Amino acid sequence: MKNSYFLSQPHQPFFILAFINAIVLMVIFMLSFKGVLNLTIYPAIFHSYSLIYLFFTPAFFGFLFTTFPKFLSVKTIHKNEYIPIVLLYYIGTILYVIGSFYSNFIYNLSLLVIFIAFFLSLKILYSLHKNSTINTKHDTFWILIALFFGLLAQLIFIFLNIGYEFLFVGFIQISVYLYLFLLVFSVAQRMIPFFSHCNKDKNTNLLKYIFILLALHISSEIVYSGSSFFIDIIISIIITKELLRWKLPFPNTNAMIWILHLGLFWIPIAFITNAISNILFLLYNIHTFYIGMHILLLGFIFTTLIGFGTRVTLGHSGNIMQSTKLITFIFYLTQIVVLIRIIVSIVASFEINFMIIFDISVTIWLLTILLWMYHLVAVLVYGKKLKS
Repeated sequence: MKNSYFLSQPHQPFFILAFINAIVLMVIFMLSFKGVLNLTIYPAIFHSYSLIYLFFTPAFFGFLFTTFPKFLSVKTIHKNEYIPIVLLYYIGTILYVIGSFYSNFIYNLSLLVIFIAFFLSLKILYSLHKNSTINTKHDTFWILIALFFGLLAQLIFIFLNIGYEFLFVGFIQISVYLYLFLLVFSVAQRMIPFFSHCNKDKNTNLLKYIFILLALHISSEIVYSGSSFFIDIIISIIITKELLRWKLPFPNTNAMIWILHLGLFWIPIAFITNAISNILFLLYNIHTFYIGMHILLLGFIFTTLIGFGTRVTLGHSGNIMQSTKLITFIFYLTQIVVLIRIIVSIVASFEINFMIIFDISVTIWLLTILLWMYHLVAVLVYGKKLKS
């Protein structure tokens, strides 16, 4: 393989950055949360922003830069377009880490660099959408809507960081629901039924209804914390009915398929758990430490990222689209991460010391990422061919 292979496709440098960030930034968060490291910002804010915009975001841009042209039947994105964005994300990440330890100026500069990288990424994808001549652009439209809200949330975060702390609720709600969840679900509802050979007619109103309900959820939470429980129940019911309508072949012997199904099934569980935790908060002032949100982030978004990321890495390197024993084990680990994080919230809600379980949850997260990189980093960098 030539040395230039690593930059030959957009998903490769994006995936490497995302998974390195998943390790480094989680270790920093864990140590700062335990008081071992001192940051210039609150550990929870560091964790929220870094997880969403320095792990999930580069990973999904790598995926979108690879698949968006196929969705729209247009030419692939050229190196000259995506490499500057990759560099901005690498520079922004380094500045973010340095600024979080030493300097508010460098920290604010990192937010600006990452914002510009996100904006340029959105601009490229919007240009592809606009110039495509295909008749149906339904899915790419909603992907772009989600990305717009990701851009908006980052702008809110910049204002939050310069003294408007009350904006944090809006930032986290928009980032998780109208950006990440809407983005990943827009892709998943297109790709997973296709991979699963489900022939049901597409529900073209689904994303519109979900968007409206998510907007109502966020508005409720901004006005009064915990008040979105009824909307969350409705979302859970709608998603459940849709998944049942698809008649996904689950359980499935193909690990590359069932991991994506598991991700989908976590969605209604996340929203119904969110509803229950909000009711407990309103009635008994019991805090469940974002249990529903973490089920959504880890159960659906993280699981789907690992599933899609593995497929893209294998499929675009000439490897056979099948799961090795190690990949299958990694898929199981993703589910253990979700379950352990649920236990962390439950234990913390009873005001019991949860630090040991917290350490276990972070350790399994790190193990999952490290094993994925150990198995697939050579595929991303050199195009290594894996044994069946």
